[in-house]
Amino acid sequence: MGKQKTRKSAVARFKVSGNGKLMHRSPFRRHLRSNKSKRALRSLKQMKSITGTFKNKLKKMLGV
Repeated sequence: MGKQKTRKSAVARFKVSGNGKLMHRSPFRRHLRSNKSKRALRSLKQMKSITGTFKNKLKKMLGV
C-alpha cells in the first residue's frame, strides 16, 4: 500500500502547534478594516484552533 499524500492547499492554510493542535489564521482581516474596531482587529491577529469532526479529516489531509 502506498503512502498517504499530503494536500498542499491544506499545508498552506493550517499549521500544527507544538502540542499537536491544528491552528488556522482568522478570516475577515484582508480589507474593509476601517469599519472594524481595534479590539476586533487585534483578536483577528491571533491564530485560532480547530475543533470538532473537521479536525480528524484535516489530520489525514496533513498526514499527521
